[in-house]
Amino acid sequence: MDGGGHARLDLSPDAGVEGGPVSPVGDVSAGRWVVERTTGPWLQVGSLLPGGFAAYARIFHPAYRWTSDRDAAGEGSKAVRSPDGTLRWNIDVPWAEVAAANGRVAHPAMDWVTITGSERYLHGDRQPGVWDEEPREGSLPPDQSRKLISLLRSHTATPAHCWFALWDGFGNIAVPRDATRLLMPNRPMVMFSGPITGWVTHQEGDLFEQSPSLWWPEDRAWCVATDVDLMTTYLGASQACVRELTRSDGLEAMPITLDQPTTWDKDAVNPPARARTP
Repeated sequence: MDGGGHARLDLSPDAGVEGGPVSPVGDVSAGRWVVERTTGPWLQVGSLLPGGFAAYARIFHPAYRWTSDRDAAGEGSKAVRSPDGTLRWNIDVPWAEVAAANGRVAHPAMDWVTITGSERYLHGDRQPGVWDEEPREGSLPPDQSRKLISLLRSHTATPAHCWFALWDGFGNIAVPRDATRLLMPNRPMVMFSGPITGWVTHQEGDLFEQSPSLWWPEDRAWCVATDVDLMTTYLGASQACVRELTRSDGLEAMPITLDQPTTWDKDAVNPPARARTP
């Protein structure tokens, strides 16, 4: 187990991933097209996803509001312990709801700091009654992954053969020194292969809750990126796929462009966030 309580992921050449049908691969040539087409300036969407797709979207990881009412949480919610030790359930809170509660505007380039209005709400305080737990940073939650998979499955001809890449800087993966990396900009990654549901199967099993940093089907119909430092996930796909995503229930997403910044200080719609105070 690592220091955070999760099992250590073994990426040795003969190791599979317990709990799900994805396996590490030593040949990263299947991902070179992603590297070659990901040429945007750092801190823009184009530094995370390859160019050439007809459309792009940003998926906002939900915040959570705690409740002791199991029925209010809805089907599929997991019971967890709050900091004071009591049993509670999480209710998804969309960014648009947080923005409205703070008198801010929900738009494609919004960020958590700008819609809450203060840096104090980044890895710090909460807003009881609105949200109690900030969005997950660097990982698309398993329930959101399932919903996204359900949508993306119909937009590829190769759902049984997909590729997954994981940034090699995570502390609870054991990467052999001689493992071949997919050299994404500023984020070298190790690769896996499996069916479209392969990764989330073991993600839900609590072996390694981290979602992949990149994943795409063999036919390259779409590509998904979740950067370790961000609270949102990005998708490059067809116009039809992005349109369906932005209209779907259970996933909060908006259409974007490759040149959209990924930093909160580029939100030109909402007032500047207040600096964190001691």
